[in-house]
Parts: sequence; C-alpha cells; structure tokens
Amino acid sequence: MSPGTDWKEQIPDGEAAQLEELAEELRALQRKRARGRATPDRALHAKAQAGVEAQFEVLPDLPEPARVGLFAMPAKHRAYVRFSNGMGVRQSDRRPDVRGIAIKVLGVPGKKIIPGLEDATTQDFLLIGQAAQPFRDAAEFVWFVRTAVSPALLLPKLLVRYGPIGGAKLLRRLVAGIATRIASVATKPYYSALPIRFGAYSIHYALAPHATDEPGARPAKSPGYLGEELAARLARGPVVYDFSIQFYVDEARTPIEDASREWKESDAPFVTVARLTLPKQDMGSPRGRRIAAFIEKLSFDPWHALAELRPLGNMMRARNHAYRLSTMERGAAPEPDGTESFD
Repeated sequence: MSPGTDWKEQIPDGEAAQLEELAEELRALQRKRARGRATPDRALHAKAQAGVEAQFEVLPDLPEPARVGLFAMPAKHRAYVRFSNGMGVRQSDRRPDVRGIAIKVLGVPGKKIIPGLEDATTQDFLLIGQAAQPFRDAAEFVWFVRTAVSPALLLPKLLVRYGPIGGAKLLRRLVAGIATRIASVATKPYYSALPIRFGAYSIHYALAPHATDEPGARPAKSPGYLGEELAARLARGPVVYDFSIQFYVDEARTPIEDASREWKESDAPFVTVARLTLPKQDMGSPRGRRIAAFIEKLSFDPWHALAELRPLGNMMRARNHAYRLSTMERGAAPEPDGTESFD
C-alpha cells in the first residue's frame, strides 16, 4: 500500500504573531538564565552530554517512496552529533529530564530553507527520547516552560489551567517522558516526535540502537555519567543506530498538528533508510575535546533542512521562530562545510 499524500497543515489566523511572542518568551528566559555569563546557553537542551564525530550512511535499495532528498541515492556522509538533556539549565544527568540527540549531516547538496543558509551543505535532524510530545501545541509547551521556573507552583497551576482530568492527563504524559532514568544513551531509541515533509509524503523519523543494556545495568552516580558512559563505550568500539522513517497514514492515526499523539508502529511501520555510526574515538583526548567544543558552538535546527524535508505542524512552526532567536542570542558558529580539522 502506498503512503498517504493527503496530509495537510492547519494554520489558524494570527498564528505567526503568536509564535513570535512565544519565541520571545523563551529568549527572555534564556537571557535571564545567562545573567553574569559572557555567553548564554541554549534556551533548551542547555547541557551537552557529548559532542562526537559520526558517519551517516544512506542505505541502498530503498523503496521508491523513501528515495527523497538526502535519501535519493546511497551515500556516506560525515556528521556531527550532540547528545543533550532537555532543560534550559545545566543539571545532573541523574535528574529527570528529556534526553535528546541532534545530528548535523555534512555534504548535502540542494537548497535549504533558512534565509541566508540556502547554499549550506548541511542537513539537521533533531530527536528526543519519546515518540510523542507531552504537549499538543507550542502554547502548552511554552506555558509549561514558564511555569516550571517555580516547580512548587507547577501542580496547582496545572490543575487550574487544565482542570483535574486534563491536568492529570498532561501530568502523566510529562512524567512518562522524563521519569525513567537511563543507563546509556547508546542503548536508547530516539524519535523526531514531530512530522516533516518527505517529498509528496509526510513522515516521523527515529533512531533505533544496535546496542542493548547489559543485565542489571543502572544509572551511575556521577552527575555527568551519561557522557562518561558513552566515552567508555567509544573507547572500546563504535556505537550504531538505524535511522528509520514512518509514513503518514491518515489524520486520525498519524496527525500533523497534535504533537501529543504518537504515530504507532502498528499503524505506520518503520522503514530503515540510513545508519548512524559513531566510530571508535577518544572523547577525552585533546582532539576529542576540540571536536566537542566545536560542536557545542554549532546550531542544530530542524528548519535547517532541504525544502523536500520541511518541518510540519504547529510545534515545528514554533521552532522556526524559537530556534532562530536562541541561535542569534548565543552567537552560534557558522555552518560547517566539512573542511574542519581537529588534529
């Protein structure tokens, strides 16, 4: 059965102005947290667990609907990867948090979306550790970020805003997304959790790890244990993930605008289209530290993409405003071109 092509965005009147206001709210929080520091952190995903080199390999013999943009032909690309915690403040890896991974693929020809970066030869993919967002839209998300600044008031404000039933549902989604501590980022799946265009189609994408936790594996006690555990793994050998996509089926099962709805694998099976490999490397060496420092200065933006891979839906449209402001606020480095040397 061919993937559905009848997907569509539903953009209400006045949304652009609303999203610009929400993005300014996030930038105000970013500036508030940066007081006393020369360089602000990212508005969200402030703490990096690791920044490493990688290879992104587009696989051969893909089904016809999957041969779009970057995935049209088999190829091997250099890439930079940043693992992170989701909060806008740096906190221990032992604290509940969203876990994220951002991939910047190098050597990607074709026009990109962001004005001024149309001729850049990079393509970004951003993923988190949950298959759906806790929030239906950007307004819910920014309300939570604003309210979470005072954690003691979060629960009562949640109940006032959404009522007992709605508040309880949102709270369950929030807890499900951040409560589980993980032993390793190398054994965790990651998801776009939001749709992008894929030529005539729409998709979600995901990373499935090849590695699994050893029996009895538990989080370590160090506040930076996730980066430390990855460094130990990469000192022994490569870490590999399959990069897979899910095609839009219909609005009922694979909605475009409601970010809180998971695209279930039973409705939209995954198709593996690429492989992300973090080669064996010494993260603690001078070279490894230079790579991490370089990656930390980069921006990772879902809108830094080929036109055929344009982000979709309210939450993604909000990111178009918010990520740009955050990037400008901290003075992110220009897009890399693959000529970087760390030796």
